[in-house]
Amino acid sequence: MIDPASALEVLREGEIELVGRLLGSSNHAMLCRVRRTCPPPGTSTVLEAVYKPTAGERPLDDFPDETLSHREVAAYLVSEAIGWGIVPPTIRRDGPFGDGSLQAWIDADPGVDVVAMVVESDPRLRRIAVFDAAVNNTDRKGGHLLPVGGGSHVYGVDHGVTFSTEPKLRTVLWGWRGTPLAPDELDGLARLAAALRGDLARDLRGLLSRGEIAATRRRVDALLASRRFPLPRPDWPAVPWPPF
Repeated sequence: MIDPASALEVLREGEIELVGRLLGSSNHAMLCRVRRTCPPPGTSTVLEAVYKPTAGERPLDDFPDETLSHREVAAYLVSEAIGWGIVPPTIRRDGPFGDGSLQAWIDADPGVDVVAMVVESDPRLRRIAVFDAAVNNTDRKGGHLLPVGGGSHVYGVDHGVTFSTEPKLRTVLWGWRGTPLAPDELDGLARLAAALRGDLARDLRGLLSRGEIAATRRRVDALLASRRFPLPRPDWPAVPWPPF
């Protein structure tokens, strides 16, 4: 795992050098190196990162234009509030193509079979399923799951289509649908519920609308009330396409 505090310093203060566009990205995501020069002279820290410029976003029918990069940052803030380190360090800042999100790059462990983890409902994915329910993730594909360190920790990435005011949960992580939430999962949701009535709500302003923040608060409250994983909706596709 990366050190979040150090990564955030580099992302905020470093100089961005573009490496190239990530092929297959629908929103012009780019790989870059972020270099932060530190004392003594000549000493620097370099971090690979993913830059998603707001100007490169493809318009969607069901999300406001030029908001996807903001949702990436909002997802990181929620991940931090819930306390599980699911989303890699992510900030909003100007880059070579203007405003956008900048997220620390994660080198996934190629020896971990993510497909098997999903199909077998690996317990290491439970917290990500809870997180997705809280942020109303409408695109949790298997390729958005990045295990590191032999799978000891799993990051989740690509959160541009989250936080809708309408129920839109669409995910490959339905293995626990309708089953009780574990005590640690309820504790995380309780932390998130408190944060959404405090500093987190303030930090989300400018990234999400008031309605989206309120809807997130209601979703978290509903999960705490039911104490169970959500069920798929009969009138909404349960799984994104392609799923991997």
